Amino acid sequence: MVSKLEANSEWLVLGEIGRVHGLKGWLKLISFTSPIENILDYSLFHAEVGGRTQELEIDEHSRLNKALLVHFKGYDDPETARLLTGTELAVANEKLPGLERGEFYWHQLQGLKVVNKIDQVFGRVSHLLETGANDVLVVKADSESIDDRERLIPYLMDSVVIEINLENQTIRVDWEADYLD
Repeated sequence: MVSKLEANSEWLVLGEIGRVHGLKGWLKLISFTSPIENILDYSLFHAEVGGRTQELEIDEHSRLNKALLVHFKGYDDPETARLLTGTELAVANEKLPGLERGEFYWHQLQGLKVVNKIDQVFGRVSHLLETGANDVLVVKADSESIDDRERLIPYLMDSVVIEINLENQTIRVDWEADYLD
């Protein structure tokens, strides 16, 4: 299910609020950023709470083992903080740091059509995987695809990924249809 925030291209969901921790309104923060601490570069978030859009402000944060714990201004007890559990936290796309030419955020690549050098359509980018050596495009077949295969294509700029055109919503790759994934 796509949330209202994810469906709105002006906002990027960076995390989700987990369960209550302790007696003073602290909550576990599930970060979708890499590394997870990057979400703390922002203190003010756009959120849907109880059917209403509001801003939530992190006024304190800490680390507990591998988890991030946060406190939101005005949510000072477990009962009130529990109202935030499951809430997605988003920031305006314009608040994201600028990128160098030829760099892209993963969310910009999701949904783009993947086409090879001879114009065979493989499908659309479902998501990306971080493998350590290089990221990988997970391309799922759609109605335009040459077949119904899911492909894992290395995200290697200038060797495998030849061009990314956000305006045309396409990624051109040097990848043959019969390559094994």
